[in-house]
Amino acid sequence: MEKSGNEILDVTFEFALAIVEFAEILENNRKFIIANQILKSGTSIGANVREAQNAESKADFIHKMKIAAKEADETEYWLLLCHYSKNYPDTNDLQVKLTSIKKILNKIISSSKK
Repeated sequence: MEKSGNEILDVTFEFALAIVEFAEILENNRKFIIANQILKSGTSIGANVREAQNAESKADFIHKMKIAAKEADETEYWLLLCHYSKNYPDTNDLQVKLTSIKKILNKIISSSKK
C-alpha cells in the first residue's frame, strides 16, 4: 500500500484491512453476527477520517472526526467481546493498533477545537 503522507489516513486504512481479515476469520469460524458488526465499525473509522478530509468547515471536520472516534469506541467494544469470549481468535494486535488510532483521533479533535 502506498502511503498518503497523512498518518491518520494511513493507519486507519491499514487497520481497516486488518479488520477485513479478522472478520473473514470470524466468518470461517461461523461467528457471523460479530464478524458483521466488527466489519462495519472497524472499516467505518477510516471511511469517516477520509470523508473529513473534504469537510466543508472546521466544525464539519471535527464532527466527522468525532464520528470516527465513536466508531473506534464501538470497534473496541466488539474486540473486547471477542477477547473475553471462548473460541474467538486473538485480538491483542488489533487492540494495540486501535489504541494508537484513538490517541491520534483525540489529539486531532482537541487541537482542531483550538
